[in-house]
Amino acid sequence: MEKSTLIQKYTRVAGVVALYWSVSITMVFLNKYLLKSDDLNLNAPLFVTSYQCFITVALCIVCDFAARKNLIKEFPSTKFDPKLSREALPLSFVFVAMITFNNLCLAEVGVAFYTVSRSLVTIFSIVFTYFILGKTTTLRAVLCCLIVICGFLLGVNQEALGEMSVKGVIYGVIASALVALNGIYIKRVLPSMDGDIWKMTYYNNINAFIIFLPMILLSEVGEIIHFPKLFSLGFWISMSVAGFFGFIMGYVVGLQIKVTTPITHTVSGVAKACCQTVIAVIWFQQSKTSLWWLANILVLVGTAAYSIVKSIDMKNTQKETEAKSNDDVEAKRPLV
Repeated sequence: MEKSTLIQKYTRVAGVVALYWSVSITMVFLNKYLLKSDDLNLNAPLFVTSYQCFITVALCIVCDFAARKNLIKEFPSTKFDPKLSREALPLSFVFVAMITFNNLCLAEVGVAFYTVSRSLVTIFSIVFTYFILGKTTTLRAVLCCLIVICGFLLGVNQEALGEMSVKGVIYGVIASALVALNGIYIKRVLPSMDGDIWKMTYYNNINAFIIFLPMILLSEVGEIIHFPKLFSLGFWISMSVAGFFGFIMGYVVGLQIKVTTPITHTVSGVAKACCQTVIAVIWFQQSKTSLWWLANILVLVGTAAYSIVKSIDMKNTQKETEAKSNDDVEAKRPLV
């Protein structure tokens, strides 16, 4: 009986990890196709991204309806509250900048180099956490970050031997900084949303869609109007599928963390990035040097090591806090 339960547990974990990998990798390749492919030749990243925000809002409304009809367990109400929208506004501006530069990066660099170009999130997280939240980090965590930086610099150096996009690398660095900043703002905004990630997602994407509109009108209207496949069903199906994958990505990430652990989720993400890189090199029939592969390995190993070190540091901090609390209780206990 125990053996059967263990098999079921590992089967579930394997299934969830496989689901996460499938959704994440598919989403990256879909976005690459929409943002820069010879088939579409569409130069409107803001338009593509804003439509994905629209799809997310629409799917939130569908989930709310399904929850009220008892078709799914629970989902927050999507009845619009202007106060909550205002609460989410600072996050929304950072979010818009983040996904804009993220997609600009993906449009300029190959999927294979995408992991390296976006690898500085960890470093920016430490910098912003120190300057905004006033929290320091350990020497071990800093050493892990140095490994990531070495991988990034080596990767850029090797990519420069081929057809490297300088703009793509710059976009990647900016996107990395904004991803780190986005994480901090999520922590600030989430309490006002009663800790509900879906409620925050709903209001954040409404705000983002509205913010995108004037930007699109100012910079991409001509491109969109003259796009030959604007009324093609296939194009809109691709756009909608990418939006759907973006929506369920949040659920899949939460599910993987729930079924495994935050550390396992990070390691899984690192392994996924490695797999994604290999698939991209094979799919696009690219030839890479040994040092290029070493750069990717350094980035992935450094990121995984940082996550493990941070987890250990957090556990040690928690133990110290609990021990101090127990000592305080003992000190306050009256002598008999």
